Amino acid sequence: MKYIDSQGMRQAMLESEVGDDVYGEDPTVNKLQDKVASLLGKEAALFVPSGVMGNQVCIRVHTNHGDEIITDEDAHIFVYENAAPAALSGVSVKTVHGDNGVITAEQIKKALPRKTGFTSESLLLAKHKAYLS
Repeated sequence: MKYIDSQGMRQAMLESEVGDDVYGEDPTVNKLQDKVASLLGKEAALFVPSGVMGNQVCIRVHTNHGDEIITDEDAHIFVYENAAPAALSGVSVKTVHGDNGVITAEQIKKALPRKTGFTSESLLLAKHKAYLS
């Protein structure tokens, strides 16, 4: 499915107040982040412009260098973002064969590395809804 902006969307972008979001000066981004934080009952929210960026921010926040992620073999972060977790967060990805993205507790247990002093910690289980068709 290809996303195409509608004429109304283009007009809204044209008329939006803009500023530098790096310095917190973009009123549209600030309004969006405040609204989402309020909806979710959180102190703050962060707008990221793509799903890949959101995935990688989450991986970086929830892991440390040398950690391991366990996910389904068809998960987006493995199929389409494979090198990004290593390059951006210093973590590896271990896959499990799921049933349309569903993996069991037993599969996760088997995927955990044996403690040898040389193995990584599996600290993140990545569940992703967008699968290959």
